[in-house]
Amino acid sequence: MTKLNHHRSGSGEPLVLVHGVGSRWQVWAPIIDTLAESFDVIAVDLPGFGGSEPLPHTTVSTLADALVEFLAAEGIENAHLAGNSMGGGIVLDLAARGLARSVTAYSPIAFWDKPGRIWCQQALGRAKDLTKLLGPTVPAILGTAAGRSTFLGLVFGKPWALEPQIGMDTVNGLLGAEGFDAALASFTDFRLPDKSAFDGIPLTIAWGSRDILLTYATQARRAREVLPGARHVTLHGSGHTPFYDDPAGCARLLLDQLD
Repeated sequence: MTKLNHHRSGSGEPLVLVHGVGSRWQVWAPIIDTLAESFDVIAVDLPGFGGSEPLPHTTVSTLADALVEFLAAEGIENAHLAGNSMGGGIVLDLAARGLARSVTAYSPIAFWDKPGRIWCQQALGRAKDLTKLLGPTVPAILGTAAGRSTFLGLVFGKPWALEPQIGMDTVNGLLGAEGFDAALASFTDFRLPDKSAFDGIPLTIAWGSRDILLTYATQARRAREVLPGARHVTLHGSGHTPFYDDPAGCARLLLDQLD
């Protein structure tokens, strides 16, 4: 049985939150309290990220399998699923298996072309390498608005507005993620199922207009072409990980699933 570190709060229909590569459950913190007023919220650390032990072999697909095992062990059935980035790809995978009451994916992977996928992999890999190289100077860099803008703009739309500690937590989550390298490499082979697999499932695809990692201009458009039956939403002014940029807008998309 796969055991995953997780945060659970609230009551109501189950809502499972799945983070992206190099992240952890706390990335959802800006919206969890709002969601917990209406949902039984389960925010997970995927294997090899946050407080969860890594898998022997990590790919996007094995991470999805581990999440399926965890949900079954916890007795969580027919949940609303939400995911960001890699987590977006994972919740779409679970939906295709018939395991979702609804799906909301924020900047999900796999709507790229080959150059877009390579850019994502290289940008994240180099960000990790640079962070390790800078080492003890990182807190001072993130202590300034200019430093946060330069250092965190790959994932946040308004990095200058973040508290320095949030920046450090983001960096530490990346550096401590044992599953990061293998999961990132597996992006090369990950494919979404055919759009027919999502028939009958309420599906929302949201993209931050300032997403430069999975570029909004190209990949949000491709998502609209691939999944014409989904609700497609632009989060204006938000980046790749939009929950600090627009917590109210991000939460509203999930609360809409109860209407």
